[in-house]
Amino acid sequence: MVHATPSPNPWMIMPFGVLLGTIALAPLVAGRWWTRHYPKVALGLGAITLVYYLFGLQATSRVLAVAHEYVSFIALIGSLYVVSGGIHIRVKGEATPATNVVFLLIGAVIANVLGTTGASMLLIRPWIRMNKYRITAHHIVFFIFIVSNVGGCLTPIGDPPLFLGYLQGIPFWWVATHCWPMWAAGIGVLLAMFYVVDRLNFVRAPRAVREKETAQETWRFDGLANLFFLAVILGAVFINHPLFLREGLMLAAALGSYYTTRPQVHAANQFNFHPIQEVAILFIGIFATMMPALDWLGLNARSLLGANPAPGLFYWGTGALSSVLDNAPTYLSFLSAVFGSFVDAEVVQQVQVLVQNGGTDLATLTGPHAEEIRNTLQVLQHHHATELAARSVNLRAVEVAFLLGNGLSNGYLVAISVGAVFFGACTYIGNGPNFMVKSIADHQRIRTPSFLGFVFKYSLPYMLPMLLAVWWLFFRT
Repeated sequence: MVHATPSPNPWMIMPFGVLLGTIALAPLVAGRWWTRHYPKVALGLGAITLVYYLFGLQATSRVLAVAHEYVSFIALIGSLYVVSGGIHIRVKGEATPATNVVFLLIGAVIANVLGTTGASMLLIRPWIRMNKYRITAHHIVFFIFIVSNVGGCLTPIGDPPLFLGYLQGIPFWWVATHCWPMWAAGIGVLLAMFYVVDRLNFVRAPRAVREKETAQETWRFDGLANLFFLAVILGAVFINHPLFLREGLMLAAALGSYYTTRPQVHAANQFNFHPIQEVAILFIGIFATMMPALDWLGLNARSLLGANPAPGLFYWGTGALSSVLDNAPTYLSFLSAVFGSFVDAEVVQQVQVLVQNGGTDLATLTGPHAEEIRNTLQVLQHHHATELAARSVNLRAVEVAFLLGNGLSNGYLVAISVGAVFFGACTYIGNGPNFMVKSIADHQRIRTPSFLGFVFKYSLPYMLPMLLAVWWLFFRT
């Protein structure tokens, strides 16, 4: 159920900005302090906003709706993390440039099933193992580009921003239907770049190293019983009623995976709960503090953006902030701006009346907004046929249907989705798995670039041309 948007004081956006700024900078300038005190920072700033909403605005329903979104979000991320931690892939060598390209392409596809976090944790160790004879920084960086970020652009499971969009009402398969050309172009450009870089590295390697790499060796998979629990999680994503059944199934799958996986598999994966614990705590603060930012944007976006802005504005805007802030709240901020700017409240109200009265015959529609109403109803019939027949379509579903069915707004949603996912690869702090992959590589004594080295040696020469190509092909006009 969607409730009236509260009207917060703009100053209450400050805790959100402070939290995101601290998440971005504290690990770099005060790493030890941040490790000890990040729960206090996240929960403290979140508490300020919650007190304001509960007692200042008396917006209890808004807080409960956000709490439900948080539970759904962390249930998916956490269950995929646990299940992927119970699957171990053993591989020894055979890392020619062509083989590496195939591995990364498979990883990009898997990222849409396990999420970028799950795919990264599942595949980074075999990736390092198979390239062990000539492992260099470019292997780690391109893994982050492709598997930890860009690859997860086809489903709401793939990357946290897209799942938050799904919770906001964006249909599950809409992402794949509309974002696959950008995904194919982005992955294709990155894989081509990687092949050239890796080929040059392979040719420079001593003959003894090349012979070791091309030797035929054996792959081995442990913990494949966890595929059953993965199927449970994926099936649960589509369950919306009753309340919390989806999250309960995900939790049950995670518990089943954890207690049935052999300890040797967890040990081989160096599995522990610290990464997901950190994500859970930080996102309590993010979900709480972002409420004023999202609500203020929803109420003021139309005056800020003007009429008919180019989709490129949303692509670069979402992307630029996703590079230096967490891409999930950035996505929600721009999504809220789109809802506030382009949803026609009069059309939405007329559609709601038609649905409640059962008057959804498209052929009989007349009046000044007939085409917009017809387009909105067509989207509802496609994605919410059961609810439409039962006359139980909620407000947010109608608003989403209006955006998907009318004009440039559909393109804006594509631009936001692609920008949030793709640009998250530009820095270590753009997406959660980035730092996790770097940490694993550092632990195995692989030389990874520094924060600035990542940006200047890899993101600018490789990611930026790909991002420009995607903009030129899809969002320029």
